[in-house]
Amino acid sequence: MSYKAVHDAWKADPEGFWLREAARIDWSVPPTRALDDSRAPLYAWYPGAEANTCWNAVDRHVEAGHGERIAIIHDSPVTDSVSRITYAELRDRVARLAGALAARGIGRGDRVIIYMPMVPEALEAMLACARLGAVHSVVFGGFAAHELAVRIDDFTPKAILSASCGIEPGRVVPYGPLLEDAISQARHAPEFCVILERPQAQVALTPGRDIAWADFVAGAAPAPCVPVAATDPLYVLYTSGTTGQPKGVVRPSGGHMVALHWSMENIYGMRPGDVFWAASDVGWVVGHSYICYGPLLMGCTTVVFEGKPVGTPDAATFWRVIRDHGVRAFFTAPTAFRAIKREDPKGEMIAGYDTSCLQALFLAGERADPDTIEWAAKVLGVPVIDHWWQTETGWAIAANPMGIEALPVKLGSPTVAMPGYDIRILDEGGHEVPRGTLGAVAVKLPLPPGTLSTLWNAEERFVKSYLSHFPGYYETGDAGYVDEEGYIYIMARTDDVINVAGHRLSTGAMEEVLAAHPDVAECAVIGIADALKGQLPMGFVCLNRGCNREHSEVIRECIAMVRDQIGPVAAFKLTVVVERLPKTRSGKILRATMVRIANGEAFRTPATIDDPAVLDEIRSNLSEIGYPAR
Repeated sequence: MSYKAVHDAWKADPEGFWLREAARIDWSVPPTRALDDSRAPLYAWYPGAEANTCWNAVDRHVEAGHGERIAIIHDSPVTDSVSRITYAELRDRVARLAGALAARGIGRGDRVIIYMPMVPEALEAMLACARLGAVHSVVFGGFAAHELAVRIDDFTPKAILSASCGIEPGRVVPYGPLLEDAISQARHAPEFCVILERPQAQVALTPGRDIAWADFVAGAAPAPCVPVAATDPLYVLYTSGTTGQPKGVVRPSGGHMVALHWSMENIYGMRPGDVFWAASDVGWVVGHSYICYGPLLMGCTTVVFEGKPVGTPDAATFWRVIRDHGVRAFFTAPTAFRAIKREDPKGEMIAGYDTSCLQALFLAGERADPDTIEWAAKVLGVPVIDHWWQTETGWAIAANPMGIEALPVKLGSPTVAMPGYDIRILDEGGHEVPRGTLGAVAVKLPLPPGTLSTLWNAEERFVKSYLSHFPGYYETGDAGYVDEEGYIYIMARTDDVINVAGHRLSTGAMEEVLAAHPDVAECAVIGIADALKGQLPMGFVCLNRGCNREHSEVIRECIAMVRDQIGPVAAFKLTVVVERLPKTRSGKILRATMVRIANGEAFRTPATIDDPAVLDEIRSNLSEIGYPAR
């Protein structure tokens, strides 16, 4: 079938479409209807149905005779090790861990926090919770103690599963002190903690509360899979909130399985036994959807990578992993490729690696600028597919459905809406705007299976944050437009659309121009306050390694390019060369924080920042050109 035929089938009968897809999942109690809209605008998928995610991700493949298939490849250049786990081994390990948790009183509806590095045990912990019907919340390993404490108090877990350390290029990050500090700060106390002891760091176990992972699972009786309601939460994943209080995105189990299974086949073109690699972290939504659950639900082999795109040991590490493990589809953030491009601008390091197994590269997590897409396509020689989604949606809102048909790529567009997502572009009053007009990107309710159902213990906040601004729609918080062929363009977060003397301009469009400069490795554009024009754009550019040109000369060229391609209306005059941009650990550029620094406003260092020292560097760079203005 063509994409149009699939999309039309969904449009004609949305509930029938998702009921047919649900038949590809093993259910204890199969669904008889797809959607419960009795509490609109709050919707529930597959009411009355029951299943178990761990069964569908692990056990059923073993029962079908595929126990010897590799489920997980752990590739860890930071420890110089590679290991493999079959589906049969994974089932046994998860069942024993689940049995040990059950023996300590963890059962259906109980809550467990997972605070771990990129090791197979992190996935086993997620699956063990799912096996018991317990709800997990994964917190990025090494997250600050205060932020972990906030999540402990909001989620009130019975148990925490952690490790002695994480490993970064050139350093070991002990988790013990962070965990101890978080528990001491939190009002809620877990009943017990299980600690995976790694040889790179020792940890002092607190008697009566902590137990070593190996001791915990030793001799444990394997636990069976517990059927849970399709509407029960599988996990809660915290994402940053504008109030400083994190938002706990709730993911119901049933729709999650259906949507991820559909996406693995139809978006990523994967089949059982294929090797899929998402170079992310289990602490982010990509890690939940496409390191753990999605590949395993499809019966694929998933790569768990403990390393970085550069520095472990060099800018060719991605090419090695693809070659060594026969990766068929690769998913990462554009910032990873910009880091590689900065170290190896001509892409020469791939020459020593046979990556012919790779069929496609998928990019998401932030806007993929055309220059990065073109560079990656030239280096890898495969389609480079930008697609767009959010923590809240759990899978792609817009994508190029490579498993159905490869649609023509339009640079700057994540292509077209996936089934279930009725995308509309609205003005501030909630009215649809003409094709090609910039506006707020919204999705007509209901959202499809796999998306969030609410926020943890905060239903009112859920409605206010996402459903109240445009009644009848989910507000994505992104700005963009749709062209005449239905291709979607995401230009910026709504807050990043700036108003220059009454003209609404996309900072994303300016970033595309800057990224095309041959000496620019990556860039960001923000809107700063201006007494005359309201706002002015300011560009930040990082240069390629080996660029020895005068910074002033590069800046002049960048300004000229923006004026030529966007127009004088942009009033683009301010550009700063910086060594690096402030980013979250998932690679998103912290533009809002940069705006506050440039405007001289007070700001709170984001909990998700990768390296707080970068903010001091940005402040110094701005000071050199007279900002914040006095």
